[in-house]
Amino acid sequence: MQKDFVLEWRQKYAFNGMLLYVGSTVFICYLSFSLRFGGLEVPVWNALYWIILLFTAVNAIAKGFAQESRGRLLYYYSIVSPQGVILAKMLYNTALMLVLSLLCFLFYAVVIGNPVQDVGMFLLTIVLGALGFASSLTMISGIAAKAANTGTLMAVLSFPVMVPMLLMLMKMSKNAIDGLDPSVSLDEALVLLAINMIVITVSYILFPYLWRS
Repeated sequence: MQKDFVLEWRQKYAFNGMLLYVGSTVFICYLSFSLRFGGLEVPVWNALYWIILLFTAVNAIAKGFAQESRGRLLYYYSIVSPQGVILAKMLYNTALMLVLSLLCFLFYAVVIGNPVQDVGMFLLTIVLGALGFASSLTMISGIAAKAANTGTLMAVLSFPVMVPMLLMLMKMSKNAIDGLDPSVSLDEALVLLAINMIVITVSYILFPYLWRS
């Protein structure tokens, strides 16, 4: 994790590129909807937010293993366990997604408006979403890095994994936007937490086999 944070600090263009992507996408949504139609309907606001985060997550996490050279991976192989590598990548990507998600929500709320009535529940949804995106896409990026066309394979493999998670996140965030009682979102929160735990456990068990290849 320390190595990833140091590299990100030295190569600020990657993180700044993600911020530029988030900012420009939100601004385009503002120009397309708010100026022409006078605002966004709540379902559209909710859907656009998670679409922006999904594409941001794919672009941000795809470079996790792709940027590692073969020599550096061989060096890691000789000094650390594969479980340590995958958990460190997941923790780093979770922190990265949390920062990007919160900045996206802040910019989104300032530029387009904030219809969220239960901010605490919405922030909990963001945390679960960041953990889910990071854990799932980290393992997928490790698989895709073994192929030549990493970006295409990353998108293809991530789609069936992300769809059920996105449905839960959008439903939970819609409840927060409407200001419903938190108990209404309890089932979705437990399902998301269970999916995240399953993905992390499966990655912890299976990544050593991928690592040896």
